[in-house]
Amino acid sequence: MSYNSFRTAATTLLGAAIFALSLPCAHAEEGMLGRAWDNTREGTEHAWNKTKEGTHEAWEKTSNGTEKVWDKTKDGSRKAWDKTSEGTEHAWDKTKKGTHNAWEHTREGSAKTWDKTKEGTHEAWDKTSNGTEKVWDKTKDGSRKAWDKTSEGTEHAWDKTKNATDNAAHDVGRWGHNTFSDDKK
Repeated sequence: MSYNSFRTAATTLLGAAIFALSLPCAHAEEGMLGRAWDNTREGTEHAWNKTKEGTHEAWEKTSNGTEKVWDKTKDGSRKAWDKTSEGTEHAWDKTKKGTHNAWEHTREGSAKTWDKTKEGTHEAWDKTSNGTEKVWDKTKDGSRKAWDKTSEGTEHAWDKTKNATDNAAHDVGRWGHNTFSDDKK
């Protein structure tokens, strides 16, 4: 029972006693009032003792529970710290090992890549060299053929131009002769 409940109960009992004394028959029977007062006082003391005892027991249980909880908390914290520490060491070991393995793979991969690059460059150079020689040969051959055709075409064009010029000169001569000659008159 709490302290406020006790005060309420005591005040109620005191009020009941005062009310009982104010009644006309209560004065006639003071023994009954005395007994009621004694009963109230005993009940109040008994309630107060139980309240004190309950409070003390509750405090003891709270205290014991708090100590147990604190011990469990300390123990749990210690275990959690140990696991965290072990986990961190384990993670660090894995990280170091993983980094080392990654470096090895990277180094091996770089060496293989470099070898392939050198090999590919050599092959590409050979193909380029061979291709360039073929292209040059075709270019020379094509240039020679083009020159021959140009030369032939130029000679042919020159012959046509020369013939056309000769023909034109003859035509002009004939025209002049036909136009201005006295034969037509």
